[in-house]
Amino acid sequence: MNLPKLVHVKQRFPQTKLENIELHLKEELKRNLPPIPKGKSIAITVGSRGISDRVLIVKTVVDHLKEMECSPFIIGAMGSHGGGTPEGQLDVLHSLGFTEETVGCPIVTSSEVLEVGKTKNGFTLYCDKYAWEADGIIVMNRIKLHTAFRGPNESGLLKMITVGLGKVKGANQLHRQGPSNMSKTIREVGGDFLKTGKVIAGIGIVENSFDEAANLEVILPDEVIEQEQKLLEIAKSYFPRIPIEELDLLVIKTMGKNYSGTGMDTNVIGRNKIFGSPEPEKPSYKRIVVLDLDEASHGNATGIGLADLTTERLYQKLDKQKTYLNCLTSTYVQRGMIPLVLPSDQEAIAAAVQSLGIDNPASLRVAVIENTLELEHLYVSENMVDEVKDKADIQSAPFDIPFTNDGALNLDTKVH
Repeated sequence: MNLPKLVHVKQRFPQTKLENIELHLKEELKRNLPPIPKGKSIAITVGSRGISDRVLIVKTVVDHLKEMECSPFIIGAMGSHGGGTPEGQLDVLHSLGFTEETVGCPIVTSSEVLEVGKTKNGFTLYCDKYAWEADGIIVMNRIKLHTAFRGPNESGLLKMITVGLGKVKGANQLHRQGPSNMSKTIREVGGDFLKTGKVIAGIGIVENSFDEAANLEVILPDEVIEQEQKLLEIAKSYFPRIPIEELDLLVIKTMGKNYSGTGMDTNVIGRNKIFGSPEPEKPSYKRIVVLDLDEASHGNATGIGLADLTTERLYQKLDKQKTYLNCLTSTYVQRGMIPLVLPSDQEAIAAAVQSLGIDNPASLRVAVIENTLELEHLYVSENMVDEVKDKADIQSAPFDIPFTNDGALNLDTKVH
């Protein structure tokens, strides 16, 4: 097939980052964490996201609490991820590098929640049983754009309270409100939970376009809502995107829960697939092909329905139970629908091109990315080089799209 030649480009992103995360966090904890009486048990929320330096951040908190002569432990706080089971969530934590040896404290996962209150509008405050039975909770999460809703508060500490600590019941309650009400709901549920006095602090992490910690703050409970809104605005300024808003074909080498809650970030690919909600006008990508599922996603292929075509390799890795539970919990069942499945990368890409019905495939506007989180390096068809010059540096001369003899895409999108 006469496909366009590709060019390797490197995007220019802001370089802001924390040079010494451990030292910065220690200073934040000393300055902002309230005094805690000796011997108190403190639960630290840890989710399923692939946050950079996650183990270092958690271990620094654990060590600080030990210096205060407290008894810290990690709570697996990830809604329905990991199949919604204690064993599945423990597997996710282990895959992210969290073990008792690496963080220096026990790790507890449970699917049991307690009802600990009601909001004025009748929402139930759910909390992981072991977290509620602790003397205090430190809520930790990355703050970023959500993949389903917009609002002053999106993915962050309030969502960690509502969904992470609320488990499947908390996630179900939130998603039943629909995208237009979700930001308001997490403010109401999360805000009322903070008023219980169980949370002693929040730790908000903002990552830059290179998936590195750029902001890291220890926040008092009564400041969480307002401060999270400020950090979300900072996160938006760092958010990486593909430098072209209109494509005929986007090829994504790998998807997974470790990259985005939807496997492929909806803010990057311009697709929501939420029944009753309009699709964004930009970016606009006519065909999306996803080639593989990252092992760290543990078979959870939530978001596969955002693509048009995929490969047999990805399909064989899909765990239906985990994927379906996640989609049913969120209520976004369209995101779990299986696209066209082709035997190889080359055949999936060729089928996508064929479906476009273009007489001259060499004129196609094509981009290839590793995943929707790591976007510094990507490949674009040579006919778009002039469009990206103001945002990226050209790293190669044009070349033919390389495939192996068995049809695998032979392209390194993790060049550094």
